[in-house]
Amino acid sequence: MLLASCFTARLSAAETSYDVVIYGGTSAAIAAAVQVKRMGKSVVVVSPDKHLGGLTSGGLGWTDSGNKAAIGGISREFYQRVRKHYDDPSAWRQQKPEQYSRYKKSEDAMWVFEPHVAEQIFEDLVAEYEIPVVRDAWLDRENGVEVKDGKIVSIKTLDGKTYRGTIFMDTTYEGDLMASAGVSYFVGREANEVYDETMDGVQTARARSHQFDYPVDPYVVKGDPSSGLLPKISDQPPGVDGQGDKKVQAYCFRTCLTTAQDNMVPFPKPEGYDPNDYALLARYLAGGWKGVFNKFDPAPNFKTDVNNHGGFSFDNIGMNYDYPEASYERRKEIIKEHEDYQIGLLYFLSNDPSVPADIQAKMKKWGLSKDEFVDNHNWPHQLYIREARRMVSDFVMSEQYLRALKPTPESVGLGSYNMDSHNVQRYVDKNGHVRNEGDIQVSPGGAYPISYRSIVPKKEECENLLVPVCVSSSHIAYGSIRMEPVFMILGQSAATAAVQAIEGDKAVQDVTYDELKERLLADGQVLEMDRKPKAPAIVLRAEDLPGVTVDDVDAKTTGTWGESSVVQPFVGSGYRFYDVATKAKASIAFTTKLEPGKYDVRVAYSPNGNRATNVAITVESGDKTFEAELNQRENPKLNKAFASIGEFDLSGETTVTITGDGANGYVIADAVSFVPVK
Repeated sequence: MLLASCFTARLSAAETSYDVVIYGGTSAAIAAAVQVKRMGKSVVVVSPDKHLGGLTSGGLGWTDSGNKAAIGGISREFYQRVRKHYDDPSAWRQQKPEQYSRYKKSEDAMWVFEPHVAEQIFEDLVAEYEIPVVRDAWLDRENGVEVKDGKIVSIKTLDGKTYRGTIFMDTTYEGDLMASAGVSYFVGREANEVYDETMDGVQTARARSHQFDYPVDPYVVKGDPSSGLLPKISDQPPGVDGQGDKKVQAYCFRTCLTTAQDNMVPFPKPEGYDPNDYALLARYLAGGWKGVFNKFDPAPNFKTDVNNHGGFSFDNIGMNYDYPEASYERRKEIIKEHEDYQIGLLYFLSNDPSVPADIQAKMKKWGLSKDEFVDNHNWPHQLYIREARRMVSDFVMSEQYLRALKPTPESVGLGSYNMDSHNVQRYVDKNGHVRNEGDIQVSPGGAYPISYRSIVPKKEECENLLVPVCVSSSHIAYGSIRMEPVFMILGQSAATAAVQAIEGDKAVQDVTYDELKERLLADGQVLEMDRKPKAPAIVLRAEDLPGVTVDDVDAKTTGTWGESSVVQPFVGSGYRFYDVATKAKASIAFTTKLEPGKYDVRVAYSPNGNRATNVAITVESGDKTFEAELNQRENPKLNKAFASIGEFDLSGETTVTITGDGANGYVIADAVSFVPVK
């Protein structure tokens, strides 16, 4: 690394103008710079970071890749270099390769790796291609972008240095160059109606993953709203499902932990540590939750890349809303708060007396990796900025294009990962319980093309800028696009277009796509894969149904119930199912308060040949109890989702309980509606 650093510093001092100026030091930046050099043009990487590679070298070693066949070009070359590294026996310092399940001799690439390995590969690329890199160079966001006649002429960093170029590229996670150049962008979540989507905006009904598994009281004094809320719970309502807002999905650090005793650093107690910051987790654990940190994705040498998992975890929900447009000083504060929160969480789980002994014992087996992030107290140098600014160009990638419901023009690469948003808010629901909101994980149905038009601004705004990271995309589409392999793919494609724009003396918007496509394919990019359109799920909203509807997310379960959204239609985000093969007792109770009167009680379920024909249901209201039975193999006739189990005189608190007792097949529990009988 030292050789590369000295070399790049010498080149940076020797040149003042470049064919391509790249701002940002992410994986996209290095892929782009390599491509520019391969095409014979000059390039400089002006990086606000000291370390190259962004999240790829900053802890995200468990590659979120989707269909790996969709990854080509320099992006795939990177993972092939990872494989080459681990083919060397000296790479296995704490572990033998045969002990690691992800090391497979049949593959040409390796998709999981240690952070320092990724960083060294980026440094090797910089040295091999003699790429000038200026580190710790921060764009002057107020006066540092000179624009003339619709083109960026130069950028200036806070240290007073100026970088001139023909084409510029913004490869930051924040989109600072793009914004400073006057290019349109959006922060937050669009309403569904903006781009004719189904999964954008507020998502309370769909937020089932990384959710609290059972009701948890949010108040300092249980049951007393006047006592105030526990830390990190919003006192504001979440908003209406599908409605847009300016909030962004949660950030976290992807931490590299290890169980190797000779390479372990115990979790430190952060300065200003306050165990009360984790009072909600303590209450959740006291209720019996065992899912805390039960998902350790293994990396080589007895390491793991730990992501967020469960209702309370590494995601610092709601603490990042002003990050995308914040000053550098404010961003540093947010980053430090996230670091303290996450280190404190690890310390809490390992040491606090309120943590169950079995969980604490498990956590004490882990520690920070001594050989990672050695200049930053073994902590990742890159916060996981899952989403910040997103450009708004003449073409916006949206759910419709990812699902292949509309054709995507001018592909410059493929994405394939789930449309994935982490939680955005933690709030108090109508029942007085804490809930998370915003999590969505839905497959687009296969690899999909990403349009060249989504990485270039509107021509009237800037003619010589490419944006391969903060692409023109809706919130939910970006949830799939925002993967590190894709950023490298788009970085290479953007660089190819930049060189062709220079050689053709034209705006980036006027690059001839046929010529661009020909070169991308020649350089190993994958631009198309066969797929069928995948329509969005048929979802019924509880508030749109007659009477009073209680969804399964608001019901109380006992025993083991799975979750699914395979068979449509369904209410909310899916339904629960009980597998009779388990032979264990299980029930689910839907409770509400009703005005006195006669009600048609309707039960929602998704039919199938493997369902039970004798689902036992009990209706309890006051001192009255009614019994019913339901055949869930028959197609429900009401809204194609509900079947009436009878009309009953009900009053006050009323509970409908569905059980698996004696069932002769799967039991489905989706929702219960109470419809007044006139």
